[in-house]
This record gives sequence, structure tokens and C-alpha cells, in this order.
Amino acid sequence: MTRLFAGKVVVQAAMSLDGFIAGPDDSMDWVFQYTTPDEFPEIVQATGAMLSGRRSYDVGQRDAGKPSGEAYGGAWQGPSFVLTHNPPADTGVTFLSGDIEAAVATGKAAAGAKNLVVVGADVAAQCLQRDLVDEILVVVLPVLLGAGTHFYSSAAGRRIDLEPVRCSQSGSVQLMQFNVLKHDAGD
Repeated sequence: MTRLFAGKVVVQAAMSLDGFIAGPDDSMDWVFQYTTPDEFPEIVQATGAMLSGRRSYDVGQRDAGKPSGEAYGGAWQGPSFVLTHNPPADTGVTFLSGDIEAAVATGKAAAGAKNLVVVGADVAAQCLQRDLVDEILVVVLPVLLGAGTHFYSSAAGRRIDLEPVRCSQSGSVQLMQFNVLKHDAGD
């Protein structure tokens, strides 16, 4: 089994088979119909800090008190950072309003030897476009949502090449782990 502890920047998502990480109206309840936070304990243990965007934060606030409103359904506690241009008043997380590279550096410092987990389509795409991601970890769920938020799309339209590392099954879900292949500046 591939080690998950290494101080990496890891984009993580639960995804429907048709490629959505959130359903219509940013619904997330469907995720916990298929998986539980304790299904992959090594993922939770490898997480040192989390970075998300404002939209993901707002969905978490909306879903507060439900498993979809907390990191790993409430199984993880640690430093959380939200990248936004309009920070609200909240003492549970740290709001960052700078550049994506600065936000990742802040998150990595807080994560220490563990992983900085990036969640949310927009922030993940920004990180991928800037070659800041080491790994992608996706839990594919046996459902077709038909609409929602895609796992990856980018206005830059840049292709991201991946190297498969691990594929395993737990119950009805597939865990897929990929290394992100870095591009030279001339690519």
C-alpha cells in the first residue's frame, strides 16, 4: 500500500461516476449514503490541514450539524483555511485573501509533516493550474447525479497528466489515488 504520510498537497474529493463532486444546489448528502468517515481512516490520519474556497466553506456552514458540513464527517479536527476575497467573521477557520501559492504555503506550514488537503472545485483547479498539487485522491461513488459541480474544469483549459498509484475498493466505493505529473515551464 502506498504511504499517504509525506507532507504532500493532495486534492481530495468524493465524486459521482459521472464526474460531479457536488449535486444540484451544491448538495452533499448523497456522499454519506455510500461512504462513512471511518471507511478510509488512513486518509483522515494523513491530513494535517485543509484548504478550501469560499463556496465550499459556505456549503459546510449551510450543512453544519450534518456529516456533509464537517471535514470527514466530523472525524478530523485541525487547521482549516479558506481562500476568499470576502472573508466573513468566523473564529473556527482562518480566511486567506492572497494568492493561491501563498495560501498553499500557509496550509503546508500548518500541516507540518502531514498532508495539506485541498477541497473544492475552484481552489483545486487553481492549484492544479499552478503545479502546486502532488496527488489527487478521489472516492468514486456508485451514483449518477446528472448535474452539479464537476470535479475539474478550468478556464485555462490546461490538460493535467496523472500517474495511477492505487485503486482499492471498500464496500460499494472505489478509492483512486494519482500522482500529478509536473510540467516544465516550457510546456
